[in-house]
Amino acid sequence: MSLPCGIRNYNYAQDMAIFRTKTHWGMLLVFLAVLFTVPPLMFNHLWLNTVISIGITLIATLGLNILVGYCGQLSIGHAGFIAVGAYTSAILTNRFEMPFLVGLISAGLVAGVIGIIFGLPSVRVKGFYLAITTIAAQFIIIWIINHWGLTGGFEGISVPYASIGGLVFDTDVKQFYLVMVIVVMAVFFAKNLVRTKVGRAFIAVRDNDLAAEVMGINVNYYKLLAFFIGCFFAGIAGALLAHTTYTLNAEQFSFTDSILYVGMIIVGGLGTTVGPILGVSVIKIIQKVLLPIYLVPWLGNTFTSFPAGFASGVAPMVFGLIIVLFLILEPRGLAHRWNLFKAAYRLWPFSY
Repeated sequence: MSLPCGIRNYNYAQDMAIFRTKTHWGMLLVFLAVLFTVPPLMFNHLWLNTVISIGITLIATLGLNILVGYCGQLSIGHAGFIAVGAYTSAILTNRFEMPFLVGLISAGLVAGVIGIIFGLPSVRVKGFYLAITTIAAQFIIIWIINHWGLTGGFEGISVPYASIGGLVFDTDVKQFYLVMVIVVMAVFFAKNLVRTKVGRAFIAVRDNDLAAEVMGINVNYYKLLAFFIGCFFAGIAGALLAHTTYTLNAEQFSFTDSILYVGMIIVGGLGTTVGPILGVSVIKIIQKVLLPIYLVPWLGNTFTSFPAGFASGVAPMVFGLIIVLFLILEPRGLAHRWNLFKAAYRLWPFSY
C-alpha cells in the first residue's frame, strides 16, 4: 500500500501493518466511535433494524468471500449453511436451554463441519460442477429442516432472547451492540487471515491449483479449510439472525438468498475485505429502504394500469440488473473504485 509523502517503513512489521500512520489510527477510532454511537442514538426503528441486518449479512458474506473470492471455490448454497447455524443455536438454547454463547459457538462449528461434508466434492471437481453440489446442499439442508421434528418442521421454532450473564439483548439497541461487536471481530479476523500463510495458500489455490500443488501446498486441505471457515462465518451469522428474529422457518433461507449473497460480493468486489462491506451495505439499503418505501409505492401510484403485483415484483429485476451492470461495467466491484479514490487522494494535487 502506498504511503503519504514523507513517511517510510523501517522494518518488516511496519510494512505489514494494516494501520501505518497516526492518521490511519485516528480515522479508525473516529469511525468506531461513530459506528457505536450514531445509529443507536439517531436512527429510527427502520434504519436501526437495517443496520442490524447489514451487520448479520456482512458476517455471512465475509465467509463467502473467503471461500469464493480468496480460495476460488464457487458456492451457491450459502443460505443453507446460515440455516444450519440458525437452527443449531435455536435448538440448543430452546430445546436444551443452553447459554447463548454455547449456541453461538456451536452454530459456527456445526455449520463448518457441514460445510466440510458438502465441500468434499471440491477435492475432485471445481467451477460449475462444484456450484451444482453446493446448490444440492441448499435443498438437502432445507428438506431436513422441514422434516425433522427437533427443528419444528414446517411450523418453525421459537428462539429466546440472546443473553450473556445477566444482560439480556431484548431491544434493538442492545442487539445492535451485540451484532456490531461480532462484526468488528469478524472483519478483523478476515482481514488478517488473508495476510497469513493460510490466506496466501488460498490465493494460490484460487489462481492455479496445479501450480500451488507443485509449490508444495496441500490443495485438498486448504479447499476444505476454506469451506470450514466460510461456513463457520455463515453459522455465526445464522445464530445472530435467529436471536434477532425470535422465530425461525425454513422459508427464511431461500435459494434466492444464496444467489443474492453471491451478488453482494460481486457488487462489492471479490477477493477484498472492504468489498463485502460495500456490497452488503448498498444491496441491503436498496432492499430494506429504497425499494419498499420509495420505489415500489411510486411505481404503484404512477403505473395504475399495470397488474396489482407489478410494483412488488420489481425488486428481483432491480437486483438482477445491478449485478449484470457491475459484471459488465465494473467487474472488480466497488472496492476497486475505493482503491482508485484512495490512490487519487494520496497523489493529489500531483496527478503524475
